[in-house]
Amino acid sequence: MKIAAIIQARVTSTRLPNKVLMDIEGKPLLWYVINRLKSSKQLNDIILAIPDTKENDILEKFAGENNLKYFRGNEENVLSRYYGAAKKFGVDIIVRITSDNPLIDPKIVDLTIEKHLNSVADYTSNGLERSFPRGLDTEVFSFEVLEKSFKNAKEDYQREHVTPYIYDHPEVFKLQNVLAEGKLRRPELRWTVDTKEDFELIKKIYKQLYRPGKIFYSGEVIDLLDKEPELIKINVHIKQKTLKEK
Repeated sequence: MKIAAIIQARVTSTRLPNKVLMDIEGKPLLWYVINRLKSSKQLNDIILAIPDTKENDILEKFAGENNLKYFRGNEENVLSRYYGAAKKFGVDIIVRITSDNPLIDPKIVDLTIEKHLNSVADYTSNGLERSFPRGLDTEVFSFEVLEKSFKNAKEDYQREHVTPYIYDHPEVFKLQNVLAEGKLRRPELRWTVDTKEDFELIKKIYKQLYRPGKIFYSGEVIDLLDKEPELIKINVHIKQKTLKEK
């Protein structure tokens, strides 16, 4: 069974263009997403899903330089991009990851995959009911579920965000949510990157915790933020856009 993380990435983000290539400790943000996923024990592969527009040619270059598999497709129809990537590389179980989560935790990714494999769920996520910090989001589903979504999703937001068709139809798909436990249960924390304030927080976290060749985990980030709560104030006011907002 091939289990692959498919990472949607583009340089034309509306709120913070080119964020996936912005520099953190000498490396682009996207490099850290991939590097952290490489520590997963459950993933067999990592694939970039890149728009086929000229502006995003730089991400194809990035993929080549980092020996990554990639698929290029429609920029707005990310569902079709995922479907094309999964089909091209023969993926059985898709793990959806977004490129703006540079603190993605391979242990939490593995936990979500394991919960999925040990269940009869069609879709497993740690974000149906938010309990983890935002930015650790992991979704797991089969190629068959992806194909059904690809063929049936009609709304623009369902195709732009890949998985809404699945969780919009609990009468069709069996859904499973993974809840955080202990110190990781901090849904108020925001670790994703949509704005310059988000990026400033991430840079400060990496400045303190990152060491080349080593992975730091979510518990260490929470310890840092508890020790230096002023860091949380950097992006506490940022609101997440709804799925139907452009």
